[in-house]
Amino acid sequence: MSISIFSVLKMVPWGEVISKAPEIADGAKKLWNAVAKKQAATETPTEATPSELSPEVISLASLQSQLAAAEARITELHTQMLESTELIEALADQNSQLVKRLDDTRIRIQWLTGTVVVLGVVTVITLVVMFSR
Repeated sequence: MSISIFSVLKMVPWGEVISKAPEIADGAKKLWNAVAKKQAATETPTEATPSELSPEVISLASLQSQLAAAEARITELHTQMLESTELIEALADQNSQLVKRLDDTRIRIQWLTGTVVVLGVVTVITLVVMFSR
């Protein structure tokens, strides 16, 4: 039993999908924020410091390790941002292609409707002429 893609696409309630898109985006933002906060909380560096070092050296080493961790996290976030930007660009491109194809399809349907109407009128005229003789 084979189901064509068009019949599956016809069954999708597109009006509901479009109306729910902002809610889905908000949910994705909330999920992203929750995951980002969770990752930041689990990435706190813990280092054992020898007791023979002075407090200034320990403080400086701690600041340097925190700085290194922050730089690593910034680099990771920058990479994620670039990947997200690429994904958004790809989705926007796909969306614009979809809208263009839908517009082309709408125009074709209008032409086909006009053609069918013209052929219907010609058929009716032909039948009237044939039966009137």
